[in-house]
Amino acid sequence: MNQFSLIDRLYNDQILSKEDFICLIEHRTKEDAEYIASLARKEAQKIYGTGVFPRGLIEFTNYCKNDCCYCGIQRSNANVSRYRLTPEQILSACQCGYELGYRSFVLQGGEDPYFNDERMVSIVSLMRKTYPDCAITLSLGERSLESYQALHAAGADRYLLRHETATEEHYQHLHPKEMSLAHRKQCLWNLKEAGFHVGTGFMVGAPGQTAAHLAEDLLFIKELDPKMVGIGPFVPHHDTPFKDEPSGTAELTTFLISILRLMNHHLLLPSTTALGTIDPKGREKGILAGANVVMPNLSPIDVRKDYALYDNKICTGDEAAECVGCLGRRMDSIGYHLEFCRGDYR
Repeated sequence: MNQFSLIDRLYNDQILSKEDFICLIEHRTKEDAEYIASLARKEAQKIYGTGVFPRGLIEFTNYCKNDCCYCGIQRSNANVSRYRLTPEQILSACQCGYELGYRSFVLQGGEDPYFNDERMVSIVSLMRKTYPDCAITLSLGERSLESYQALHAAGADRYLLRHETATEEHYQHLHPKEMSLAHRKQCLWNLKEAGFHVGTGFMVGAPGQTAAHLAEDLLFIKELDPKMVGIGPFVPHHDTPFKDEPSGTAELTTFLISILRLMNHHLLLPSTTALGTIDPKGREKGILAGANVVMPNLSPIDVRKDYALYDNKICTGDEAAECVGCLGRRMDSIGYHLEFCRGDYR
C-alpha cells in the first residue's frame, strides 16, 4: 500500500512527526519513491530551473587528528600517504577551475592542526582577493566560534559540517570517545552565529543506523534550518573498523534526498560522489530525486587517490576538464545542465 497521503502531508507542511518519518522510511515502496521524487523535482525546478550548480572541490589536506571509525584518513591509519597542499597549489587549482567556468570553490580537508587560524585566514583572504566574484565554502571540521568568525571575516561564505547522526548512542558507535555529538551540534550553531551559510548532513546506511536514527536526523535538520544538506551512502574503507560493513544504498539515499527537498524547497542539495561510487548512475538519480549541486574534483591528480575517505572513489584519475565534461554530459542526458555561477541559496 502506498503512502501518498503521508507524502502529501510532508509536501504541504514541510515536516512530519518522528513516528511518521519512521513509517515513511520503513514502509516505502517503489511507487512512493517515484511519487516523492516527482514532487521534489517540481519544487526544485520552480526555484532553480534545470540548472545544477558545480562546486569545484579542492581536497587540500588528508591529515586528520580524529579517529572516526568509518573514515579512511582516520588518524590511526598508517597506510595513508599524507599530504598538504601549499597555498600556491590551492590557488593553482582555483585558477584551473576558474578557467573552466567555476565560480564556487570548496576547500575540504581532515581536521589538520597545521592549518591553524593564521594559515587558513591567509589562504581564504588570498582566494577572496584573487576571485572576488566566487563563492568560497570551507569544510574543515570542528573549530572555535572565534575561528569561524575569523574565517568568515576573511571572506568565506559557506561552511559544510555534517553532523553524521543526530542520535547520541549512534554517534558514539561511529566516533572515538573523545568526540561529542553535543559539541558537533554546538559548532553548527556557532557557524550560524558567525554568519556562515551552513551546511550539514549525515551518512545513509551507516553501521548500526535505524529508521529512528534517520528520523532524528531529519528533525534536527528542520530545527537547524541550514542552507545546504549533504547526504551520501556509507561506503566502507578497507583500513577501518567498519571494513566489512555493507554500503548504504542509492535507493534509500535518493528517497531521503526527496524528503529533504520537500522539507525545504530552497535547499542546496548535492548529488554526491559517494552516490556515484555505489551506483554508475547515482549522481543522475540524485538530481532526479531533487538534488541540485555536484562537486567535481579540482585537486591535483597526484594527490586525489590519497584523499580516500572510502574505497573505490570515482574520478580520482581524471583531469579537471574531464570531470566537468563528463558531468556535463551526464546532466544533459537527463534534461538538466551545469549552471556555472556562485549557486547561491534562493
